[in-house]
Amino acid sequence: MQRTTIIKSKTWRRSILDFAPLFALALAILSFHGAALGQSRIKDIVSFEGVRTNMLVGYGLVVGLNGTGDGLANAPFTRESLIGMLERLGVNAQDDGLNTQNVAAVMVTANLPPFANQGSRIDVTVSALGDASNLLGGTLLVTPLVGADGEIYAVSQGTIAVGGFAAVGAAESVVKGVPTSGRIANGGIIEREMPFKLSNMKQIKLSLRNPDFTTSRRIARAINAFVGQPAAKSTDPTTVIMKTPANYKGEIVELITDIEQLRVEPDQIAKVIIDEQSGTIVMGSNVRINTVAIAQGNLTIRVTETAQVSQPLPFSNTGTTETVPRTEIEVNEDKDRKLTVLQKGVSLQDLVNGLNALGIGPRDMITILQAIKAAGALNADIEVL
Repeated sequence: MQRTTIIKSKTWRRSILDFAPLFALALAILSFHGAALGQSRIKDIVSFEGVRTNMLVGYGLVVGLNGTGDGLANAPFTRESLIGMLERLGVNAQDDGLNTQNVAAVMVTANLPPFANQGSRIDVTVSALGDASNLLGGTLLVTPLVGADGEIYAVSQGTIAVGGFAAVGAAESVVKGVPTSGRIANGGIIEREMPFKLSNMKQIKLSLRNPDFTTSRRIARAINAFVGQPAAKSTDPTTVIMKTPANYKGEIVELITDIEQLRVEPDQIAKVIIDEQSGTIVMGSNVRINTVAIAQGNLTIRVTETAQVSQPLPFSNTGTTETVPRTEIEVNEDKDRKLTVLQKGVSLQDLVNGLNALGIGPRDMITILQAIKAAGALNADIEVL
């Protein structure tokens, strides 16, 4: 018996040793999941200095439209642009009888990506400028795209892809989407690069997309803990300045790659966003209210008119047909509505549950939230869109 017991004991101990790595791995996964809960990567909440897009704009002509272009009599800029283009091509177009509806003046917009190389292609968006009704089937002629400094950074040309359409008949018309706007995939060629050298930077500025003191300090601490030295410093709610550590000299790309993968927990102020036009309400998780009593009720008066016809007796020569009004008035004071008390420091879920218990819709909830804020019981900012 003792021998048998010893064999089982060794077998149990051996099983524990065999599964010990799996237990350790499971604990590590659970620990990492708990630590990463509510955290975001630095690359998702900040922008690095110099890593940005630039907006480009240009003016051009679209040709090949099926009679849906600008009326030259109503769009003089289209007429002058058409004449100027034809003269540059050696065609004399100085004729008062010039009349075509297959040409449209358009504005061309695009975004120049960061560190885009000369010769690479970008997408462009084309939008009608005059009274053109449809750009379907049109071709954009060579159009320079300039930046804010007036320099040409790209040139665009190509066939326009329009998502909408328009069909017009004698008695009815159908329009789907916006046929006066379209895109040209890879329709722009970059001719000039933005003069910015990332490798020459001795320090990098990180700009928070949602400025916050606490988040800015957490980012600086996370960076310092990673590089092992005080290389990052929070200067304001928006900016974190990071000096290049000695072991990353000349390797800014490697530094940014390592830093943007670090995780921090962003903080934010309690805020309630209200869109009165659509009745949309968005509340952050940190919204709290003090003790407040809420009652909501509406006085509804409904007036119903039901006209009745009074006719004389059959074969009567003295009576006439008359319309007799019948009016019914109904008053609803919502007496079944109750007074709800929300205690101090209730969470977002408690606030929503309390307002829903009153049967309050989004429109009335907007008014109640504004009234709670006016009473000083809502510990959050209200932003009305």
